[in-house]
Amino acid sequence: MKKNISTKQTDRDILFAAAEKVFSKSLVDEIRGRGHGFLEAGGEGAYAFDTDGNRYLDCSSSAGTFNLGRKNRVITARLKKALFETDQGNFVMPSEEKAMLARRIAEFVPGNLSCVLFGVTRGESMEAACKLARGFTNRPGLITVSGGCYGESGFALSLSERQGKEQFGGLIPEVTVVPFGDAQAAESAIGNRTAAFVMEPIQAENGCRVADREYYARVRSLCDRHGAKLIFDETQSGFGRTGTRFFFEQTGVEPDILIVGEALTSGVFPMTAMIFTPELKQFFDEHPLIHLCTFGGHDLGCRVAMAALDEYDRESPWINARETGEGLLKRLGRLAGKKRALKSIAGRGLLVSLKFASGEVARAFCARAAGHGLMVETGRVDGSCVLLRPSLLIGKEEESFIADAVKKTLGDL
Repeated sequence: MKKNISTKQTDRDILFAAAEKVFSKSLVDEIRGRGHGFLEAGGEGAYAFDTDGNRYLDCSSSAGTFNLGRKNRVITARLKKALFETDQGNFVMPSEEKAMLARRIAEFVPGNLSCVLFGVTRGESMEAACKLARGFTNRPGLITVSGGCYGESGFALSLSERQGKEQFGGLIPEVTVVPFGDAQAAESAIGNRTAAFVMEPIQAENGCRVADREYYARVRSLCDRHGAKLIFDETQSGFGRTGTRFFFEQTGVEPDILIVGEALTSGVFPMTAMIFTPELKQFFDEHPLIHLCTFGGHDLGCRVAMAALDEYDRESPWINARETGEGLLKRLGRLAGKKRALKSIAGRGLLVSLKFASGEVARAFCARAAGHGLMVETGRVDGSCVLLRPSLLIGKEEESFIADAVKKTLGDL
């Protein structure tokens, strides 16, 4: 038994040493500092496992990707079956899979958002959205809000509040940042050169920050008045995580363009999408092939996404997220008043943020939480926050486990 454990430790050390040489030593140090210095060995449902046989309730969920749990059995079964039925397909050419998935997404998403362009990553779909807005309006200006996080590519990185992005030199021009939730600042910024106003309606990586409904309505009105387009990125808040299918339903405002992330397949296949109004499709009608993605609309992935949408419809996980999230927030809220390290709690549904005194304390919390079987991450914008993003299918047992693990971890601090 000891020899087996020793062998596992040796294998882990070898792999982490290789990662230091090939990727980044500071990245490996950061991972270890957060208590994640283990090797994942898959997952199932709400849980992840490591190579030492430990089980963790996965509240990282790959940044909220595994909405329907790790290795969802129905969706993975569809992936296996699809492997023998189709392949990538020719990415420029229409296919039954692409057409059927586009129709299913249009049916699933509320409102007038009925046209679809597929992508592989969040940033890629944001690139397409910014190009579409600029192309359709024939304007250069993009306005975004402070504290946003949209991805790592050109437009997405330019719009994001990301430490160190100045190292890459000049990014996309004519990007303006205004304070989140400040309607007066939005009114001053939006004008006849504005192509789009871009935001996450709830900022997951920034303490789950939201604005009041009047703010969203005001921004919508300003965009309409000036002929600008409203882009919402719901990569982390979509597909039920905040207690409704999409968070924009809670704002009372519908965007012109919606970005959805890898939760489209519940993490079983890399696929994202840009969903937009029929009005905006006119630009693609006039400029075909203006934006291409080699693996966007991958025929095999489309079949997986349709299986995931079937599961979303069958499970209605937004109902469970709303009810379980309310219970979890109440339990955690009682801890915020008793534990000095924990300053406040925020969130909607099963997207929850724990605010600590500093980034150092938040990282220490992550490291100690792993010892109590809870896998969590700090926010990428506000590093003093720790995010809870479990499967949307968790029950009372997992709710209690999360609350108890948080309490125990706070005791350790």
